[in-house]
This record gives sequence, structure tokens and C-alpha cells, in this order.
Amino acid sequence: MNSERVAIFIDGSNLYHALESNMKRHDLNFTEFVKKLCGERSLLRTYYYNALQDVSQRPDAYREQQEFIESLKKTPYFEVRLGTIKTAQGTQVEKGVDIMLATDVLYFAWNNFYDTAVIVSGDADFAYACQAVKNMGKHVEVAYFEGAASRELLNVADARHLLNRQYFNGLWSRSKRTRRRRPSSASSTAAEPSSPQ
Repeated sequence: MNSERVAIFIDGSNLYHALESNMKRHDLNFTEFVKKLCGERSLLRTYYYNALQDVSQRPDAYREQQEFIESLKKTPYFEVRLGTIKTAQGTQVEKGVDIMLATDVLYFAWNNFYDTAVIVSGDADFAYACQAVKNMGKHVEVAYFEGAASRELLNVADARHLLNRQYFNGLWSRSKRTRRRRPSSASSTAAEPSSPQ
């Protein structure tokens, strides 16, 4: 195994919506996905960030998300970090998720916990944190979907992983023929137990 230490940071909501838009499925096998991102390098840990559903507003979505989070916690070397969802003028908004991810990327770099950060997101909000990490002598890789990644984030990346159909071959939990349809009652921020939300 390569001595290069890798930490993977997954923007859960970004990944969920990109999978929905590009793959029309969510049953990603996170263990295999992380292995592919890491390659022969040494994995420090994978950090997954998302917003916790409001049980009082959406009890079914909350229950489904809890099942999914419990399944994630069974993934080796995998940490789940949860922000909250607030409703403002009838619209649900994630709170605290991006800042948690950016803070962890910076904190772990500052403390020399990794050599390379792999950011699974296309969000421009992470570009400045990634540049700061590079300024500390660390490497930054971005795993992104075509058309769902900001130019600012891609420009700061030392290496890029294009997440397309070919990339996901062999990384699904269920075969295409047996996968379940997403419940019609679930909204775009809800998650099935096997989805990355």
C-alpha cells in the first residue's frame, strides 16, 4: 500500500442530487466507492456531511434518513457529520453543513493528518478552503459530475475524478433490475436507506 495518506470529504446533499440527476439511482455502495477514490493509498477516514431532517416537519423522511445513516455507520473508517434543516419562508435550507466540511478539511490539514484531501462535491464554496490546504503543502482532488461542478473548485484541484456512468460500474448496492423505486412521498432531500442523502 502507498504511504500517501488520504482523507475523503463527501458533501452528501451534493452527491445525492448529482446521482439523482445523472444516474437516476442512489444505491451507492460507499465501501466500494471509497476504495475506488482512495486507490492504493492509505485511507485516514471518510467524512460524510449532510443535514438532519426535521422529524416534526417530515417524520417519514426523518425515519428513512435515520435508517440510511445507521447503514453508513457500518462502513469502515466512516464518520457522519450532521447539520440541521431550517424552514425560512416555506423553503427548507441546510445549516452548518458546508462550514463543517470546510473546517474539517482545514483542521486536519493543519494538524498533518493527511497528505491528500479528496472532496466529493462540485460546490464553489469549498474552493478557498482547498486553496488554503494546498498552501499548507497538501494535495487536493475533486470528485465531481460533469455540469454539476463549479469552475472555481475544479481550477483549484490538483487532480480530478469525473464521476460518470463508467466510473460507477461495480459500485452499486443492487443490480439495476432489482433496485427499488424511490418512494413517491420522499422529496429531494429525503433519503432511502441505500441512498447517499
